[in-house]
Amino acid sequence: MNTKEVVDKYFDAVNAGDWETWLTLFDDNVVMDEQLAGRIEGVESLRGGIDGLKKGYSSFQNRPLHIVVQGDEASVVWHIEAANASGVPIDARGSNYFQIKDGKIAYMANFHDTLPFGPFVNQKLN
Repeated sequence: MNTKEVVDKYFDAVNAGDWETWLTLFDDNVVMDEQLAGRIEGVESLRGGIDGLKKGYSSFQNRPLHIVVQGDEASVVWHIEAANASGVPIDARGSNYFQIKDGKIAYMANFHDTLPFGPFVNQKLN
């Protein structure tokens, strides 16, 4: 897959809750700098976090608003509309930065507008 195809498949898998497909998009030695979780290294570490995602959210949609691809790099501005396990709404915006190597995500970083989904989370941004 090319860079755009990997990014598209990433968001398709996330929004479908298809975590097994999501995992196949990452290089075995992926490094992820996740704003809330910190540095995560290796696909097996990501696999270990899937149960937390499944249990932590009653709904989760992460919609790309703008995608820029340059060679093996991509940046995506996104909007999350979700609810935690108790049904409390989450509305957040942010971005992901991807580096693709041999059709897999080798590095990813994300940046959120709130930490962690703080006081402005339920306000719609214009």
